[in-house]
Amino acid sequence: MKNSTLDHRNPYALSIDGLSYSYGRKPALERVSFRVEAGHCAILLGPNGAGKTTLFSLITRLYDTRAGALRIAGYDLRRESRQALAHLGVVFQQSTLDLDLSVEQNLRYHASLHGLSRRGTEARIREELERQGMYDRRKEKVRQLNGGHRRRVEIARALLHEPMLLLLDEPTVGLDVPSRKAIVQHVHELADAAGIAVLWATHLIDEIHPSDQLVVLHKGQIRADGPLAEVLAKTGCADIGAAFAQLTGGAREAA
Repeated sequence: MKNSTLDHRNPYALSIDGLSYSYGRKPALERVSFRVEAGHCAILLGPNGAGKTTLFSLITRLYDTRAGALRIAGYDLRRESRQALAHLGVVFQQSTLDLDLSVEQNLRYHASLHGLSRRGTEARIREELERQGMYDRRKEKVRQLNGGHRRRVEIARALLHEPMLLLLDEPTVGLDVPSRKAIVQHVHELADAAGIAVLWATHLIDEIHPSDQLVVLHKGQIRADGPLAEVLAKTGCADIGAAFAQLTGGAREAA
């Protein structure tokens, strides 16, 4: 997988400045600002109802930005939507694979939506499925796969068009512990090897690696943003669980 080139106007894969959003009179996000560099994994940590889903809906343009600025690979999401979204790959919390199609049929359909050539599509499918350890199962229908393998197919699909930014919306929900650990390890290796930026939304503190950027979101506001060690130092806490509790007023994360 080749590295994409960041737009010269912004060195970050994702740049969010002063982003706010409300559902009627109820604020969901208030002046949210943070950035994610290429090759880095940022964990968006927050309890249920923190605003993670709203933020992802804005980044994917399911919702329109009302206040603030959002850039993907340097492109303004509102004014340059096509260019910005071309650099974005997404794995949603709920699976969007067609269960009655094979693995490679699902990927071919996605590639056609991005305008990849037939020859280029076959090469990219092989490359990404081999990266996921799934190439030998490309002819199998998705419904024959377990949850962890389906997630691997979704990650491969999200990377077919070689995006700069990969969004993961609680991708390990419903998976058993070994599958969760395998996905977490794989994504971190992917960010390091392929040089893409990852924004991973979760409420599970055991999915955080020591090298991660930690963004804590609570009640629509950023409560902390920085390397994990820096966040622990600022809160004076010895572990993530204690820091999370302090930053969110005692909100509980899942075990």
